[in-house]
Amino acid sequence: MIHPVVAVIVVIMLIAAVALAVVRIVVGPTKADSAIAGDLILFAFMGLMVVFGLLLRVDAVLDIILVAAILGFLSILSLARLLQGRKR
Repeated sequence: MIHPVVAVIVVIMLIAAVALAVVRIVVGPTKADSAIAGDLILFAFMGLMVVFGLLLRVDAVLDIILVAAILGFLSILSLARLLQGRKR
């Protein structure tokens, strides 16, 4: 169980991080900046899911977070390979 005041503070901080990441995607001078900002948005969304899962006491949140973390890790690896221009 998480205290509702703590949950509200965490949600506000995560929303602020997403807003700053969107600004970085729009203004970012390189494609790498945009890729990292997109990754930050994914992990902020995962944090929001954890907070709401704790508030609502949903047990399946851990499974969803694990799958999303694996997909996020694989996507950032493929983006890094794409940005470096390396081929198989």
